[in-house]
Amino acid sequence: MKVLVIGGGPAGSTAATAMAQAGLDVRLVESAHFPRYHVGESLTPSCRVVLDVIGMSKTLDDHGFVKKNGGVIHWDDDQWTFDWQAQSGVQSWQVDRSEFDALLLEHARRNGVAVTTGVTGRSVRFADGRPVAVECSPDDGEPFTIDDFDFLVDATGRNGLLSARHFGNREPLNNLRNVGIWGYWTGATLLPDTPSGGINIISSPEGWYWVIPMAGGRMSIGYVTTKDAFARDRHEHPSSDDLYRHLIAASPTITKLTAEAEFLGVTRVETDYSYIADQFCGPGYAIVGDAACFLDPLLSTGVHLALYSALTAAACVASVDRGEVDETEALRFFEFAYRRAYMRLFALVTIMYERYLGKDGFFRTSDRLIGDEQSAQPDADVSSRSFAEIIGGLSDLREAADSSTRVITDRLREEAVRAQLQVVHAPGSDGPDFTPVRGDPLSDAESADYRLVTSPRLGLERVRATHP
Repeated sequence: MKVLVIGGGPAGSTAATAMAQAGLDVRLVESAHFPRYHVGESLTPSCRVVLDVIGMSKTLDDHGFVKKNGGVIHWDDDQWTFDWQAQSGVQSWQVDRSEFDALLLEHARRNGVAVTTGVTGRSVRFADGRPVAVECSPDDGEPFTIDDFDFLVDATGRNGLLSARHFGNREPLNNLRNVGIWGYWTGATLLPDTPSGGINIISSPEGWYWVIPMAGGRMSIGYVTTKDAFARDRHEHPSSDDLYRHLIAASPTITKLTAEAEFLGVTRVETDYSYIADQFCGPGYAIVGDAACFLDPLLSTGVHLALYSALTAAACVASVDRGEVDETEALRFFEFAYRRAYMRLFALVTIMYERYLGKDGFFRTSDRLIGDEQSAQPDADVSSRSFAEIIGGLSDLREAADSSTRVITDRLREEAVRAQLQVVHAPGSDGPDFTPVRGDPLSDAESADYRLVTSPRLGLERVRATHP
């Protein structure tokens, strides 16, 4: 099978590499020339698990990125630490995305992917419901058409070649209309008791801060707030740099962490980044990473969702190519796995923003979101274990590999609704809109027929007979 991947970020590179390693003929085109700057520096331990599969983890360990073991969260009056290394024996990295993305793309090349940079996919032509051609524009030269592929992977990020431009079916999440502003420092410190290389998340009355240790003694420090609050504050300050320094000074905690630090300049701003497409796949195509959906950066889920969707899509396509499963069944599994991962994270992010449960409430909701009924009992000891598993992306990988551990989708929906109802009754809250993540296809009966396997080869494995 010939596969065309449009986009060479983490999702596109990972999907392309995994499919090439599975023996498929893979071509990838990317609009940028790497290295190029990108935000999204704090990776979850699930990323290591996925990158282990494609043989990249040692390269990243040796590259010199900060190894991330967990983090500390100060949220309103609550404080807690999560340590993935201690709890699960897995660590990840804090990365410079310009270097990380370039390493992944080069790894794809070394594994036989035909990579071309400086080429933008402009439009997709369909015939009988399947993509049959992609119109491309190079940085220099004449536009051309790629039409010699059997399957298309859209990894075009926020540009959304299929979801945003072709189908126009990407929905913004109105309860997460936020703006992020950030910059880089040297000499800043982390909160006490932060696990080695860990992230700090610190709430404020109208948003929250991240503090991420980077290689070379640098620190990425950012602030996320609502679009309305940002517009108000921006009006009062003549430049983004001036606003950023005001926001840093507004937090006693961040002020203390940067007391002896030097700001390296170049304030960056990103806005309106939470959305989800109505569909993640269809006959002859799959949409992975940010091209399908993106969630607010509160729990650092962007690269997790990118790599998780990429590995799942590659497994599905590889099994279709080998004749182990038909395309309809494979894509149903892909949609199911990716959408429920987003749903669970969306529910958890939403309740944290609404701030009505407190730490123990977050943890109990996390227990229910992964089906830990014993821990979810009101009189049970409260633990951060489920919370850490969800934000680490580990629950998604576990469920994909073992259908017996999957929370029934109706129960997952109920938790989303439960959160919504509690938010609606919270003082001053309009409540979030869970509609985009509650739709079909989310069929437990059909998804239980398959599981994702990585050994002895990547693919889908049938675990029980199909339904008549």
